[in-house]
Amino acid sequence: MIVRNLDDIEGTKRDVAWGNGRSRRFLIKADGVPYSLTDTIVKAGTSSFLQYRNHIETCYCISGKGRVRNAITGEEHVIVPGTMYALDKNDPHDLIADEEDLRLVCVFYPGLNGDEVHDLTSKELSSAY
Repeated sequence: MIVRNLDDIEGTKRDVAWGNGRSRRFLIKADGVPYSLTDTIVKAGTSSFLQYRNHIETCYCISGKGRVRNAITGEEHVIVPGTMYALDKNDPHDLIADEEDLRLVCVFYPGLNGDEVHDLTSKELSSAY
């Protein structure tokens, strides 16, 4: 059994600044499970182009307000507490946090190594994701 508290993760190597926020990684590949679980904060007023080429991601909003936009079709969805979205086709997308921080609980399959970060300076992302 694995039991962790957010206080156990903050300020450790599992607390990863990814550019426009923080990913607190409760479960990673090294924990011996086939998926990862994160508590992710997206900073208010930011827009991040993201794509996970090697992972499927599902997110559940627990606070804040934002939007997720399909970078190919332009289709956009509002994200508020209680909203889930799944990037089931490795969808390139823009994640936008509106006037307050967006907080998401995210599951990645397969599991993250734990040290992955985004390069938000371009539309090309690390192949680690």
